[in-house]
Amino acid sequence: MFSKEILAKRLKQLRIDNNLSTRDLGSILNTSCSQISKYENSKHIPTAVMIFNYAKYFNVSSDYLLGLSDNRVIL
Repeated sequence: MFSKEILAKRLKQLRIDNNLSTRDLGSILNTSCSQISKYENSKHIPTAVMIFNYAKYFNVSSDYLLGLSDNRVIL
């Protein structure tokens, strides 16, 4: 089952693991640092396109981001 809290936690952890600021990631994903912060604090849910962009950039599956799988690796 989808949980926006799991999504938020995973988005933030990926950013931190890659030593990126919200400003850096916003620039990479073509959005604002405040929008990144809203995603990471469960204030907003990213669009499908943004989830795709996160998954592609961090090389993880969208299922992982959405909490449908605990496997980060794309099979």
